[in-house]
Order: sequence, then C-alpha cells, then structure tokens
Amino acid sequence: MVHFICYPKCTTCQKAKAWLDAKGIAYDLRDIKLDNPTADELAAWYQQSGLPLKKFFNTSGLLYKSMELKTKLPAMTEEEMLSLLATDGMLVKRPILVGDDAVLIGFKEADWAKVLV
Repeated sequence: MVHFICYPKCTTCQKAKAWLDAKGIAYDLRDIKLDNPTADELAAWYQQSGLPLKKFFNTSGLLYKSMELKTKLPAMTEEEMLSLLATDGMLVKRPILVGDDAVLIGFKEADWAKVLV
C-alpha cells in the first residue's frame, strides 16, 4: 500500500489517480488541502526522495507567486522551508507518492512505473 497525497481538483493529480486505478495499485488517498503534511513528514519525505527541497514547492501555484517565494527561498534554511511548506498544502507540489522505498513528487508515468510496476 502506498500513500497518495493529492489535491483532488488538480488535473495532474486526477491523471495520477486514474493511472494508479488502471494498474490496480492499492493506495490511501489524502487531500493535501484538508490534511496538510507536517514539517516532520515533509522532512522525512525530503530525506527519502533524494531530491532538492525546492522540488517540494508548487512553483506554479498562486500562493507561491503571491508570496514571491522565487526570490525568498534561496535565503531560507531547510528548516525554514519545511516549516513554510507545512503551513499550507497549496504550497506543496503534488501529487506525492510515498512508498516503502521511494518518494515521488509530481506525476511522471515512467518514474511511477519504475517504482510501482
């Protein structure tokens, strides 16, 4: 069982969910807007993913742009970034897939297939 963290109104999340369903992959769904990841969860996923922390930000989101984070993030510490991400699920890039051995950010079918199929 994997954890699928998404925003149900997001078309990319809808595509990822349809892909999981079509492959018969069991998951538990978590709405990132209603149940925002905590700083501790984000820190664990960040460590497990091996990705730069900035990849966890939804850079195309309105909140990201209105907060002018493109210019502010480079001066922030990892702890500050994780705390900020934990304040609002709309700041977090989605979908997020959390499995035993991998954390995937965003939906790229080939990457998901390598991990899940």
